[in-house]
Amino acid sequence: MEYKFEITEVLSRQMAVQSSSLQEAEIIVRSRYRESDIVLDASDFLCVDFTPLGQEEIMAVSPNPSSEITPFFRSPDRAFTLLRGDCVELLKQFEFKFDMIFADPPYFLSNGGISMQSGKVVCVDKGEWDKGGTPESIDAFNRTWLAACRDKLKKDGTIWVSGTYHNIFSVASRLTELGFKILNVVTWAKTNPPPNISCRYFTHSAEYIVWARKSAKVPHYYNYELMKRINDGKQMGDVWRLPAIAPWEKSCGKHPCQKPLAVLSRIILASTRPGAWVLDPFTGSSTTGIAANLLGRRFLGIDQEEEYLYLSQNRRQEIENIKTFAKYRGKIKDIAFAEQSDVAHPGEDESWGYELPF
Repeated sequence: MEYKFEITEVLSRQMAVQSSSLQEAEIIVRSRYRESDIVLDASDFLCVDFTPLGQEEIMAVSPNPSSEITPFFRSPDRAFTLLRGDCVELLKQFEFKFDMIFADPPYFLSNGGISMQSGKVVCVDKGEWDKGGTPESIDAFNRTWLAACRDKLKKDGTIWVSGTYHNIFSVASRLTELGFKILNVVTWAKTNPPPNISCRYFTHSAEYIVWARKSAKVPHYYNYELMKRINDGKQMGDVWRLPAIAPWEKSCGKHPCQKPLAVLSRIILASTRPGAWVLDPFTGSSTTGIAANLLGRRFLGIDQEEEYLYLSQNRRQEIENIKTFAKYRGKIKDIAFAEQSDVAHPGEDESWGYELPF
């Protein structure tokens, strides 16, 4: 008769990390362990246990926590998935590595200011989620979510983080602190910015997008030739003159921080291959996901606001229509310079089989 046993060796080591909270400290330790910065060996041996197993026990020792995650929405082709909740908490619940991350976190600029939109004076407040705190609390917030994202990035993956002067300096410092290597700080110079009502300083006409790779020693992917073609045969610079969101991009509704497809399409074309997995931890209206699917990439978006998840869902369902899909692709100028291999449908690539675990 055959008997089966589970042999469990327990290794244990204590260590200390500097952080502003227990949750943040746990994320840092987990990330360092998974990246082999922390390696336990025989000197850390604590004990060994021998447990007899029946068939039921064998099944029980391999739980799949990610199976408990229920998507808010998933497209029929499984190329576009939405989760509702806090990105830090959700990312801890499953094992998966993304090729690229784009994040548009709170800018912390909802302070009662005013701006001009469509010829009308409007308040710039976005919501409670965008109200600023102390510099220390903002740094802690950025450190926590960036650490959680780093844990879900492939070794050769890259992250793009958008911001203004309100938050981008904190983001850049936390990226360096966590071990990322900053590659560029792209200036998105808007060709149609809102006017400065006070007339007491220069018009705020730019946003900044930090591009960083996960590790200083592991090379990243960059589609140099395509970027060069887009830029009239010259090397692409880090100042992009692109318009803000166009009226046709609001067909399903409007998000207060919605990014234009032109910006996200260039980012995705520059730093991913067809079939790649893209994560947006603050997905909002999911411009990242729409651009990803239009370009043959796959997408996971996370947000806490149900209103914006429904907006994202409607936008994705809109491009299920073949004519709308083609129309939107035709409006993205960078696609005209791309070759078939740059935007091929992921279904034509073997890597399409690499699926989310839920």
